[in-house]
Amino acid sequence: MNEINIKKIDWISLAILSLLVLLGLINIYSATHTDLIENAFSLKNPFGKQCLFVFISIITFLLIQSLPFKFFEKFSSILYVLSILSLIGLFIFGKNISGATSWYQVFGFGIQPSEFAKPITALALAKFLSELNVNIKTIKTQFYSFLIILIPIILIILQPDPGTTLIFLSFFIVFYKVGLPSIYLNLFIGFIILFFLTIFFSKQIIILAILFISIALVFFMRSNKKLIKKILIYSFVFSVFAFSVDFIFNNIFEQHHRDRFNIVMGLQQDNRGIGYNTNQSRIAFASGGISGEGFLKGSQTRGDFVPEQHTDYIFSTVGEEWGFLGASIVILLFSYLMIRISKRAELQRNLFNKIYTYSTVTILFSHFFINIGMVLGLVPTIGIPLPFLSYGGSSLIGFIILFSIYIKLDSQRTSKW
Repeated sequence: MNEINIKKIDWISLAILSLLVLLGLINIYSATHTDLIENAFSLKNPFGKQCLFVFISIITFLLIQSLPFKFFEKFSSILYVLSILSLIGLFIFGKNISGATSWYQVFGFGIQPSEFAKPITALALAKFLSELNVNIKTIKTQFYSFLIILIPIILIILQPDPGTTLIFLSFFIVFYKVGLPSIYLNLFIGFIILFFLTIFFSKQIIILAILFISIALVFFMRSNKKLIKKILIYSFVFSVFAFSVDFIFNNIFEQHHRDRFNIVMGLQQDNRGIGYNTNQSRIAFASGGISGEGFLKGSQTRGDFVPEQHTDYIFSTVGEEWGFLGASIVILLFSYLMIRISKRAELQRNLFNKIYTYSTVTILFSHFFINIGMVLGLVPTIGIPLPFLSYGGSSLIGFIILFSIYIKLDSQRTSKW
């Protein structure tokens, strides 16, 4: 065991985390409030359960801080294997909820192993990429790096849980930060843009546009043979991807996922069906105005008009009851927290710690961006919780593990900020 170094703890980040968890409890209470106050702390009530999860999170945080620094690097591979086994075990022992086999049911509580796989995968990546003589620019290293995230991605796709899959894909940003050639990041961003454009228009129009742009670029850059080669590679890969979008969209995505994409892109209207959650969420947000309707006074919240409001749509409660000002405070807290962690990552001299810290920011940002985008109707509803605020034991404890390891590794820094 290892004593907690009080002086070196990032108290500012920890204070922001604590404030976000407290705001989560307040808004979960509001979203699930009943007139019987004695029922609030019952384990049959979401607020009571979340209080229990917060208590477990505090114990988890303290346990992680008491571990030796080398524990995470030494046992990351073992933890990764156990995490993969827990994902495989879902197909045998898991419970199907809302069409996805993503949960174990234990003593009346649901445990979602993919939430714990995020920090563990971050540890495994940090361990592999920080090994001696590992060069991210070699094909062999890139293959094994991609494999580390592809294994959980495949297992999570099969559940199916496309939302969590997106979070794992965000690890590509970490690769880029540690020296992965920019071609991969360019392809990743290009695939996302092409995916939406191909749905909105058609693969024929997109492929013709790619060819036209490629021919124009080759003409203007004809004196630069290396650049022409890159242009031709990009155009070929993007054309193949655009051609495959129809298959991905129609065969890999479930019907309700396709409907949500179509609604977000304005290709269909369904405010009473698949688009009901997002529409009601936007109504709740709009009704909050500048300063909000007040704690426990949100008409949409009190009327239970927004489904899953205490989980994926918790930010709509913030917007309705605390208004634009309250929502802005939450966004600013998250933004400052992520910027702070990013800057402290830059100061890490230990490569393992640096890579893990980058992963922490990437996971937090992905959840933050997608969840708020869902609530505002900017991205499809794909079941991504808002870190520290949304109801859920696996989600909260998973994020606390992610953050606790960051706090522990960050206290090992030699540089100051």
